Amino acid sequence: MISKQLKWILLSVLALIWGSSFILIKKGLVGLNPFQLGSLRIIFAALFLLLIGFRSLPKIPLHQWKYIALTALFGTFIPAYFFALAETNIDSSITSVLNSLTPLNALILGILVFKLQFKRAQILGVIIGFIGTTVLILNGALHHPSQNYFYATFAILGAVCYGINVNLIKKYLSDLSPLSITTGNFMIMSIPAGIILYCSGFFDIVHVAKVQHSAVFILILGVVGTGVANILFYKLIHMSSPVFATTVTYLIPIVAFFWGVLDGELLTFVQYIGAAIILFGVYLSSKK
Repeated sequence: MISKQLKWILLSVLALIWGSSFILIKKGLVGLNPFQLGSLRIIFAALFLLLIGFRSLPKIPLHQWKYIALTALFGTFIPAYFFALAETNIDSSITSVLNSLTPLNALILGILVFKLQFKRAQILGVIIGFIGTTVLILNGALHHPSQNYFYATFAILGAVCYGINVNLIKKYLSDLSPLSITTGNFMIMSIPAGIILYCSGFFDIVHVAKVQHSAVFILILGVVGTGVANILFYKLIHMSSPVFATTVTYLIPIVAFFWGVLDGELLTFVQYIGAAIILFGVYLSSKK
């Protein structure tokens, strides 16, 4: 009973943290470009995690480091840049809805790559989810001509990466602690992220007040929205299943819409319908 209550508590906390991440990315992009933002997000999270989790690294067997590297790549490294790229041209609330495709991607990849069993209702959910995505993107492109909805592709690909990640963790890393996995992930990612940050010209503009202000938002995003959240997420996967863990994406858009409205973002009625269709598809795909 305690375990069942805990997984719902973790799900709710993750929804609040990750639902707020999209507005933090938006604020970070005021003074940073997507590559600077993604790199700082990873580096801030790595510093925090190495500080609290360095002693957990020896617990990772040598043969599992290749899976740690893969989950680092798909679970954080690629999405950190892709979601930042998406928000350079589309609203943060739209990006959060496209992030909700993660459970659908987790199911598709689980069936195709990891040979998971599935039901007809789950496949129907996938189809409905992608119909909702089409409605959301096409209507947004029609009514927001100033926004380039091609950049929605980056958010969709980021959600595909998350789908790969949850299946990898469940299949190959379920015997490791969440802290070990997360710390190992960010230790690996910190080196390429540092190289990208150096090449991005960040250190030429770091003295600018707007850049420093944006960096504070990314510090919060890196430590709480990435470091702490990933530990909680991996713990949730261990306690439940990849599909249950990714249902956090039902709740993320609610939090993201709240922040988006406060920041002046406006969605059309049809886009809200598209978002609802996506979430209904996610619900069907998650049914056992």
